Amino acid sequence: MSRPLPPLNALKAFEAAARHLSFTKAAAELNVTPAAVSHQVKALEDLLQVRLFRRLTRALRLTDTGQAALPLLGEGFDMLSQGVERMRAHADGGVLTISVSPSFGASWLVPRLDRFRTKHPDIEVRIDGTDRLVDVARGDADIALRYGRGGYEGVRVDRLFSDAFTPVCSPALLHGERPLREPDDLRYHTLLHVEWQQADASWRMWLLAAGLTNIDPTRGPRFSMETMAMQAALDGHGVALVGDKLTTHHIAAGRLVRPFDPALSTPFAFAYYLLTAKEGADTPKVAAFRDWLLEEARTDNA
Repeated sequence: MSRPLPPLNALKAFEAAARHLSFTKAAAELNVTPAAVSHQVKALEDLLQVRLFRRLTRALRLTDTGQAALPLLGEGFDMLSQGVERMRAHADGGVLTISVSPSFGASWLVPRLDRFRTKHPDIEVRIDGTDRLVDVARGDADIALRYGRGGYEGVRVDRLFSDAFTPVCSPALLHGERPLREPDDLRYHTLLHVEWQQADASWRMWLLAAGLTNIDPTRGPRFSMETMAMQAALDGHGVALVGDKLTTHHIAAGRLVRPFDPALSTPFAFAYYLLTAKEGADTPKVAAFRDWLLEEARTDNA
């Protein structure tokens, strides 16, 4: 059932004035006069038969009613703005929105992105770095890059590659008083942990795979994101156990080293996947990015 709403301009005037607690600042934001903002707010109060502001001599204060309404109206205008941006993005066939986790995006995708832009300068790329689930079938993004067991339904799925977890550290730790030369040397260094949400890859498992039972696998700081653990390793604060795909460019540049094996393969079918909506999978911009990314994945695997 539809609900009658006050005029949108009146709601915009109130929301802006409430945020700024000033008719003058709200007027500047909305590109109207302060008198127009005051008039719109007064009309809204008369329509709803409520008082939204206490008008003091040189100040403006929200009433309890106005304070209660402000957060919801702010969220509403934010949602409207996002909806308009989505319409603009879909109207412009050159804009490609890619949803990717911050760690994978920053460490693997972004360093390669210039190669795609060189091949397709007409396609504007928008990277949405987030770990929240997005629905490509509904249009939340054109492409989603995700790490998991697969089994995604209602979308086109392309497998990129699996991951293996290996210790990495700053080259500085290979020297000094307690140089890292073999796995047993980890007893003298800080272990950097990632709190994995999906893959069960831990220092405990790696140490067992290496045949080491005399090192405490729980000591050392924990990080909720892989990139933060890698940054700590880059800064020389310890040894991180992270996915090998995310460390490639750091190792190639000499900023990180893999001091020793083994690599710890992820259990089950954990891998990186490229997801697209079935009905949009063959649009030029999506197909161009998918073909490029699959070639990058093949090169990486090789």
